[in-house]
Amino acid sequence: MKILDRYILKTFLKTFISVFVILMLIFVLQAIWLYIKELAGKDLDILTILKFLFYITPTLIPLILPLTILLSSIMVFGTFAENYEFAAMKSTGISLQRAMASLSIFIVLLSLVTFVFSNNIIPWAEFESHNLRKNIAKKKPAMIIAEGQFNNIGEDFNIKVSEKSGENGEFLKDIVIHQKSGRLLQNHITTIAKNGELLSSKDSNVLQLILFDGYYYDDTPSKNRKDYYKPLVKTYFKKYVKNLDLSQLNKIDLDEKKVTGRYSMLDIVDLNYSIDSLKKQRTNNYKSFSSSLYKRTNLENLDLTITVKNDSAYKGEILDLFTYKKQTQLLDYAINTLASTKQMLKTKRLTLETENSLLNRHGIALHKKFALAIACIILFFVGAPLGALIKKGGLGLPMVIAIVLFLTYHFMGLFAENSSKTGNLNPVLAAWFSTLVMLPLSIFLTTRAKADRSIFEFDHITNKLKKWFKIESNKKITNEFTKTRIAIKDLNKTELHELNQYKTNFKTTSKIAYSTYIITIVLFLAYFILKNNKQLPLAMASINISGICLIIYVVYMLKSEQFIKQYRRLFNRANPSIGQKILGFVFYPFLHQLNKKSI
Repeated sequence: MKILDRYILKTFLKTFISVFVILMLIFVLQAIWLYIKELAGKDLDILTILKFLFYITPTLIPLILPLTILLSSIMVFGTFAENYEFAAMKSTGISLQRAMASLSIFIVLLSLVTFVFSNNIIPWAEFESHNLRKNIAKKKPAMIIAEGQFNNIGEDFNIKVSEKSGENGEFLKDIVIHQKSGRLLQNHITTIAKNGELLSSKDSNVLQLILFDGYYYDDTPSKNRKDYYKPLVKTYFKKYVKNLDLSQLNKIDLDEKKVTGRYSMLDIVDLNYSIDSLKKQRTNNYKSFSSSLYKRTNLENLDLTITVKNDSAYKGEILDLFTYKKQTQLLDYAINTLASTKQMLKTKRLTLETENSLLNRHGIALHKKFALAIACIILFFVGAPLGALIKKGGLGLPMVIAIVLFLTYHFMGLFAENSSKTGNLNPVLAAWFSTLVMLPLSIFLTTRAKADRSIFEFDHITNKLKKWFKIESNKKITNEFTKTRIAIKDLNKTELHELNQYKTNFKTTSKIAYSTYIITIVLFLAYFILKNNKQLPLAMASINISGICLIIYVVYMLKSEQFIKQYRRLFNRANPSIGQKILGFVFYPFLHQLNKKSI
């Protein structure tokens, strides 16, 4: 390896490790904040908490690694360009692609390691963290009776209190308790009390709940069939003591692992097997359901007497072939069959949608393992040439650009996954969507950086647009400006006042039109995003406000055009054609800037 390659690789690794550690700390703290409710009040030892964080950390890699690569590459190559190190390399005949060669090899190796990590380590971490979280959730639930919501105490009790007071929150107010009973373990027993008190010692396995001034309801079905429909028992009490046995709850094994089949816990082999099984199960469900629907028609066993007519082409009503009694029977049978079939279809639809969603989730999990590895390579070829083009290092502009690009990448992937889970998008495309969007950008930026050209060059476009909108060159503008100054000197006071009034009115109306145009576009796009994520009230509000803004935009856009037309009339300038006006209406920001420049 040459000295230059070692220098570039060493600089990149320093930045990469620093950024990775900082982002990991930030995301771990965010994870602690996210799961603080599950950890608080459980009397967990420090080893269990550290184990929880250790299991959570690998699951954050799919978020942290792409952002780290993108930010590090922008920072490193931006610093090289800012310090004229790239200029020095080019003066010695070293091109940008040659400078990126050693890092390209490193990124490819890193992507392979990422694939192995996502296929083996992340499923293991998901398996361990999920089971640990479930076991922690069962541990000492009596310690965290939250206000204003139902809290599970074991498997049989649900308690809700409106207010807690006292040094340890032992005094309770407005208590509602549901207790499961009966063969089906349903909420048949309800206890309501105005006040209560919790009593328990640190080492005790019994939680004593003393209730005051309340009612006890029991509607557990009787075992005696004669009294089955009269089970309700209602009792008033001034004081009622309830002892809750927590011995089983306090014997939770935090290392117990029961949940094993979630799609996020599976590697490629297991995912392929699960997908194949789910597809076969779905096919069998379709076949069995269609067969049951066919049998419900009784077509195989239908034996009705028909009055046969010898007409070669019968053009009458089908029901006329049957007797009146049979017609009535057929219509009643058809109505009942259709009603029950519609209900079956409605119920089965929900079941099939759940099965399809589960199958799509497995497909997304499978392809995301490959997409993450490829995304590392693509994001490097976005960040490295972008850093060379913007020529800024450090944590300022590179950080802003990296965050914007990463959020775009992340949220596109998130929206695609949500669409796939609801069945609106193929799971394969959903897993690769954000990566495929970044691929053209990486090719474009790498090409521009290799040619040492700026990111955007609009000369060939602006020249055509200038001709289209009849915008003169700088030399012509200078000559016209001189003529305009002479023309202004010839205007009287009334015309000068009118001129200034047109200018002021144009600025006011065009600013309102410009603002409402931007709001209309943003809210219109937000409507589809919110609708896709099933936020229908927000989506409808967004599209309604967008429509109002569109009306305001049209009104003020027409007003601004009226003022600019009068302004042009004073200087004998030609007005734009209808085609130009239509184009300006659709792309108003461009027309707005042209009018401002014209004035």
